[in-house]
Amino acid sequence: MLTRPFSSLFLLMAMFFLSTSNTLANDQLDEFNPTDMIMHHIQDSYDWHFFDIGETPVSLSLPVLLKTDKGWITFMSSEFHHDTEGEYVVEKNGQKVVNYHEKAYVLNEGESTLKFDANHYPENAIRPIDLSITKNVAAIFLSVMVLLLMFPRLAKHYKKSNKAPKGLNNALETLVLFVRDEIAKPQIGEKKYMKFMPFLLTVFFFIWVTNLLGLLPGAANVTGSISVTVALGLITLILMIFNGSKDYWQHIFWMPGVPVPVRIILAPIELVGLFIKPIALMIRLFANITAGHIIILSLIGLIFILSSAGVAFISVPFALFISVLELLVAFLQAFIFTMLSALFIGMAVEEHEHH
Repeated sequence: MLTRPFSSLFLLMAMFFLSTSNTLANDQLDEFNPTDMIMHHIQDSYDWHFFDIGETPVSLSLPVLLKTDKGWITFMSSEFHHDTEGEYVVEKNGQKVVNYHEKAYVLNEGESTLKFDANHYPENAIRPIDLSITKNVAAIFLSVMVLLLMFPRLAKHYKKSNKAPKGLNNALETLVLFVRDEIAKPQIGEKKYMKFMPFLLTVFFFIWVTNLLGLLPGAANVTGSISVTVALGLITLILMIFNGSKDYWQHIFWMPGVPVPVRIILAPIELVGLFIKPIALMIRLFANITAGHIIILSLIGLIFILSSAGVAFISVPFALFISVLELLVAFLQAFIFTMLSALFIGMAVEEHEHH
């Protein structure tokens, strides 16, 4: 049986989605596209949209920073809302920038709108070097700020007192010891684990906090972005490469105790396996976080697709269940990424005895 807080939360969500579905069924059903709705929520964007009040969007304008052969183009993302023939066009420094599906294109001289080839790819514009502060980048800054607010307090406590911490510091200490005793030591070993503790703690808490913030309404889908998970996987790969022991590289390129013809066959396979490890890390994190968001949005979208308020009594409880499950997934994915990173690093730094 649901507890009273969960019952209240369920009723509030049901009332909200019922009223929303009735409004949409009467006014906007013909315009509703579930694919566009889902992609809009999970993809990165130049501004951070939170919600709408009537037809007025409430969003945070972010800086757009583009580099072309003619120099830098800088402006705020709110300027993209000058609509020209269905496209968002901004003219700066004699150059016209188009926001097409949250990708910036700089039009060629004399052009005023995008033109597409047979593959529906813009043919009269170029992609500039894009260093914009997008929604995901802003969310990463927010996660870092949260971490910087939490951990200096814990460090300050240990500098001033030897007593056990209380409250939030106590919870943080428990998680730090968990990463040390259950992840770092077993996977890397007693002798070398301390060298990698800063990385393991950083990646664990960054993924966990970012995942939790991503569950808030209007939040960014940071770890559901493949570019973010690629960066995390590359850091693990770099640590493996630069800390790999002589035995590790020998087991990859010239395995001891194996016939020479077999070594020649296995060496390329082992080399490919070196890169598959971080690829598996980044795909697992990206796929699991993105899947959770898509499932929740799909369940809510059923109300509008079927144009029935009664569907909310089925879709909302399931969406609520998945949302609660995502709290577990947020921690679980941080744990799995950190554990596998520690495992791969431990394999790289391990020294073998050959007889």
